Amino acid sequence: MTDKAAAASGSAATTLIFKPNERILCFHGPLLYEAKVVKAELRDGTDPDAPDPGPHYFVHYKGWKQTWDEWVDESRALKFNDENLAKQKALKQAALQASKKKSIVVASKHTPATPTQQRVDSESEMQRSRKRARESSVEKAREEDAASLVSAQAFMSATKGPDVKIPIPNALKAQLVDDWERITKDRLLVSLPRTPTVAGLLEQYKEYRRASKDRRRPGRRDDEVVDEIVEGLKMYFDKALGNVLLYRFERYQYQQIRERFPDKVPSDVYGAEHLLRLFVQMPSLIAHTNMDDDAVQLLRENLGEILKYMHRFMKTLFAEEYDNASPAYVAIAKAS
Repeated sequence: MTDKAAAASGSAATTLIFKPNERILCFHGPLLYEAKVVKAELRDGTDPDAPDPGPHYFVHYKGWKQTWDEWVDESRALKFNDENLAKQKALKQAALQASKKKSIVVASKHTPATPTQQRVDSESEMQRSRKRARESSVEKAREEDAASLVSAQAFMSATKGPDVKIPIPNALKAQLVDDWERITKDRLLVSLPRTPTVAGLLEQYKEYRRASKDRRRPGRRDDEVVDEIVEGLKMYFDKALGNVLLYRFERYQYQQIRERFPDKVPSDVYGAEHLLRLFVQMPSLIAHTNMDDDAVQLLRENLGEILKYMHRFMKTLFAEEYDNASPAYVAIAKAS
C-alpha cells in the first residue's frame, strides 16, 4: 500500500481489531477459513482503486495458493478462538447437508468447493442416478468448477507452472458472485447480444488507454503491446467460451446464439459478464504456456489494467438486469 495508507493505519491503530501476522478466521462465501493477516490498513475512501472506507486486511488463506490472497473488510474477519471455531464447524456441516439435499456437485453459495467435498458429493450422485453419475464424475465436477470461477477452490489449487497472480478488484468479485447466483439459482440469462460486446469493450479500453495522460509506458511500442494483448484476449475468449465459461443453464442459449448469428464469433455477441469469468481462468492458461518471465509479467500488468478499466466503468459495462428464461427454455435446459 501507499505511505499515506500506512500512515493512516498507524495513526488509527486502535481502530484496527486485527494486526499483521495474526491468525484469524475469515469468511469466503458462507464458510469460515483459517487465514493470516498479512497487512492491515484504515482506508479513507479517497483512493479510486480502494473506494470502500474503513478497516481492511490483506489475508492469506491457510493451504491456498497466494493467487487467492485478498483484501477483506472487517466484517469478514473473526478472532481465532474456540467460539468461532465452533461456528466454523457448524457452518461447514450445514453447507454439506444443504449440498446433499440439493443433490448437486457444486460449491455452496459464494464458496470454493474443496477437492474432498467434490469427491463426497460425486459419490452420492453416482448412487442416485446413472445419468447423474456421468455428469458428476470428478473430471466433470472440475470442469463445472472452472466455469463457476470464484466458487472453485479445486481449480484454484490445481494450476501448474509459475504462480501468476492477476488481482481482481473486490467489486468485480462481487459481480462474479451476483452473476453466478442470477444464472444458477434465479434461472436468469444475460440478454444477448450485449452492448458493448467483448470486442467493443476492448476497443473502448484501447482508446481509453491511448487517451490517458498517466500511461506508464507511453509511445508506439506500448500501443503495439496493448493491441497484441487485446487481440490475444479476444482469441482466448472465443475459444474458451463454449468450453469452460458457460454455466450449464446457459448452454442452450449458446446454441440459440450460434444459430441466430452463424457468422459472428462469441466476442461479437457476449459482453463484460462473460469476459470477467475469463480472468479467473487466465492464471491457469498463462501457466501452461512457454512464455518467459518478462513476457508473463508484461501480460499480467496489462490484464490488471484492463480489470481496473472494467472496475472503473462497471455501471456502463455490466447489465443491471438479466432476462427471465421462458418455461420452454427452462424445460429444455434442464433436459440437456
